[in-house]
Amino acid sequence: MSEPAAVSVALCTHNGAAYVREQVESILDQTRRPTQLVVSDDASSDETLAIVRDVFSNASETPGGPVPALTVLENPIPLGVTRNFEQAVAACTADIVALSDQDDRWRPARLETLLPAFDDPALLLLWTDGRLVDETGAPLGRTLFGSLELSDRERALVEAGRAFDALVRRNLATGATVLFRRELLRVARPFPEGWVHDEWLAIVAAARGAVAAVDEATIDYRQHGANQIGMARPTLAHKIRRTLEPRARRNARLATQFAVLADRLEYDLGVPPRIARLAREKSAFEAERSALPARRILRLGWIARSARRGLYGRFASRGRADIIRDLLQPA
Repeated sequence: MSEPAAVSVALCTHNGAAYVREQVESILDQTRRPTQLVVSDDASSDETLAIVRDVFSNASETPGGPVPALTVLENPIPLGVTRNFEQAVAACTADIVALSDQDDRWRPARLETLLPAFDDPALLLLWTDGRLVDETGAPLGRTLFGSLELSDRERALVEAGRAFDALVRRNLATGATVLFRRELLRVARPFPEGWVHDEWLAIVAAARGAVAAVDEATIDYRQHGANQIGMARPTLAHKIRRTLEPRARRNARLATQFAVLADRLEYDLGVPPRIARLAREKSAFEAERSALPARRILRLGWIARSARRGLYGRFASRGRADIIRDLLQPA
């Protein structure tokens, strides 16, 4: 029997005193403990790090394993979410890295349940569902996958080994649920400007190998009004607001993001040419969307041609529903 994979947890914090104790305790209460916890603190002005150290000072060996090694990184000047996570994962030493937010709560068997998936040497990254809870930890009656409205088509693409085709449309991986092989960092770093850490790691992993979406809710994902990255309820009113909000820079930002991705993939010998080509086509699609005329009537021709070519189904985050967005959004 092979030796169980070692696990590092990358936990990023910023003024997280309200909830970080519960999260760190949930990590230490795992039925299979990690071997290392890296806490990268982004210039907290509260008791976040004192709480982390207090939890560790009272920790002892359990059936889940010895107390993990604690690595604390302190940023005197904030790096921001993505740079802070990049710093945290760079300090991880184990073969498998688990990402963690400061305000969630892990289910006790999370690592024990998920780690066997990495017995498949082709698997580079996985993410899971999560139960949404309020600031007190009470269930909100929703899940991450439900809030994302993860479709049967997207699930099928991931299961068929074509996750890149799904992720080129929109990110499906919530970072707080992600586990990945540390070897992925050799090609994923440095994290480029404009990309959030979880979406970047997921799409690079999908470009180079296998990824998986696990239906089980392995964390409680806390919504408390001060989340740096939260999860909106997908109500009809929310969708209408998104459709009618000004175009701003969203499509231009996506065009730039995927041009950067295409550049990286075209120089990566481990990526099939089809994958880099898809990233380049996504970039061109979003660039053309960003350049649509202010007058709605003048958008019709491009939108109709793009719809006939299937570009909305391949590249728009909401598929053909984004036709309505492009028709109605104010400039």
